[in-house]
Amino acid sequence: MLILIVDDERDLLDLLAYNLERAGYRVCRAATGREALAEVERHRPDLVVLDVMLPDLEGFEVLRSLRSREAFRDLPVILLTARGEEPDKLVGFELGADDYVVKPFSPRELLARVRAVLKRARGAAGPGPRLRFGNLEIDPEAHRVYRDGTEIELAPQEYRLLAFLASHPNRVYSREALLEHAWDPDVVVDPRTVDVHVRRLRARIEPDPSRPRWIETVRGAGYRFNPDPREA
Repeated sequence: MLILIVDDERDLLDLLAYNLERAGYRVCRAATGREALAEVERHRPDLVVLDVMLPDLEGFEVLRSLRSREAFRDLPVILLTARGEEPDKLVGFELGADDYVVKPFSPRELLARVRAVLKRARGAAGPGPRLRFGNLEIDPEAHRVYRDGTEIELAPQEYRLLAFLASHPNRVYSREALLEHAWDPDVVVDPRTVDVHVRRLRARIEPDPSRPRWIETVRGAGYRFNPDPREA
């Protein structure tokens, strides 16, 4: 997932980029409204975190411009501002903002808002097509997994973990990033819980769990899904 963050405060941009990247997101940046519009056109992000008070175009104007274009009408946007008065919030929501975060805020709060908005956006887009990797098949609509045509029984959290990794093949995710993306944000668990679920998942989908082909361990970094196990 690629997130565009737009703010004219360099320190805040650095802070937001650090926390979003640590959570497993890719980030691009802009410091003005016109830069933001250009970056949206160039990179087609999955979500925009948009400051209202910008040196050229206000965030409201940037949002109005995005919503006037068919390609970006449904692009999720979280407004970021020091103005928390109700009329300002109403303007933002009427223009099509998906959420509104008032400064000062914690990075943890923003991450929770980002996850929630992206989750709603994915739900509106539907579950997506079946994922097929050799003899392994994942059905997002039915939440079922098959190997060689035979269904594999998975616990709900095991399925969520596998579905997330398989939807982002060849990308390495730390334990913390997997907790951000594949666990319920309201559930607080230890990062080592990820290791337990990976072991259980391997025991169910891998022909030889001691030599995993699908879910690889990247020492010192985390886990990744190998879409072509012949290379494992």
